[in-house]
Amino acid sequence: MADQNDPKELILESYRIEGITESECRSIFLDWALSVGIDSQVAIAGLLETYGTDFPDHPMTAILKDGLAKLSEPRRRGGWRSRER
Repeated sequence: MADQNDPKELILESYRIEGITESECRSIFLDWALSVGIDSQVAIAGLLETYGTDFPDHPMTAILKDGLAKLSEPRRRGGWRSRER
């Protein structure tokens, strides 16, 4: 049964691939992020809880941590809204 945070099991499969690189994990993460139908921040936290402790040195764990950190950072509004009036 697929995890609700990884319905296509893309992240799970990345952990099963022996010798996978960070670049390959980044590509898989992007595919996952484009296809996930729930809140990404919650899903990434769940995936880290599921896999992060068992595979702390895996490149996908690093990508997930990076993705969670980037989602947590405040975003700057650009364009006309950020200009002084």
